[in-house]
Amino acid sequence: MTSFQRYLAEEVALDHVDGLITRREALRRLGLLGLGLPAAVALLSACGAAPEAAAGSPPPASPTSPKTPMPAGPSPLRTEAITFPGPEGVTLQGAWAAAADPRGAVLVIHENRGLTDHIRSVAGRLAASGYSSLALDLLSREGGTASFADPAQVTAKLGEIAPDRFVADMKAAVDELGGRAPDAEIGVVGFCFGGGMTWLLLASGEPRLAAAAPFYGPLPEGADFGGSRAAVLAVYAERDDRVNASRPAAEAALKKAGLTYEIVTFPGVQHAFFNDTGQRYDAGAAAQAYDRLVDWYDRYLS
Repeated sequence: MTSFQRYLAEEVALDHVDGLITRREALRRLGLLGLGLPAAVALLSACGAAPEAAAGSPPPASPTSPKTPMPAGPSPLRTEAITFPGPEGVTLQGAWAAAADPRGAVLVIHENRGLTDHIRSVAGRLAASGYSSLALDLLSREGGTASFADPAQVTAKLGEIAPDRFVADMKAAVDELGGRAPDAEIGVVGFCFGGGMTWLLLASGEPRLAAAAPFYGPLPEGADFGGSRAAVLAVYAERDDRVNASRPAAEAALKKAGLTYEIVTFPGVQHAFFNDTGQRYDAGAAAQAYDRLVDWYDRYLS
């Protein structure tokens, strides 16, 4: 199991531990990720599932969220579905949002649920803040996120893809951004799984990135950021022990590469606190994080 596959499996397990999905659903999703029943049960236990939950008792009550939470940032500009050339003759898909008076351009990398309306909204909000944005669908080669009826299958398919393919597709998206915003400095932002993809793109040595913002993303094993010039804003959540365990290694790698960076940990919030469609959303922290993100781009992309 690769580090990203392990991360995806742990996300499922923690969703169960936090009461967001039932044990049965967790076992189903872990099965889609390739874990047999004994390994899946062991993972649930290792991630803190209570014995009574493991035995089949109802999970804890789900956290409550506002019925219509207020997303962070300005009202999003409209995004349009686009296709563009990828590696080896493939066609990639994405959502493009053009700023009226662009100060830079941003690649937006989605969570483990693929290219959703939430991620399109992030691209639209960044465009409203002055940064033309392209949200890439990392399942383009499978027909795109929308071709999957079951969100759990989206996660499972992402777990099957080799990191080198992700890097190639992200670099092609940077090519597309360069063509659509030829005079702009380019940044990247990613959330959860997409935060890990942001770290992965930095570790590839992509020289065209001037700024990067991984939001609570898992650090790839042996990450080396030599060859990158990006200024990195690394965003973490205080109550996210699993991802926070790699924070010291991320800082060490950033220091070793001599990159400009800032590490921000938002107090009292959980993994995925920025996602206004999720049950861990924290409106106050999300608003602060959005402001920090735009300020970072104002400093290093404008």
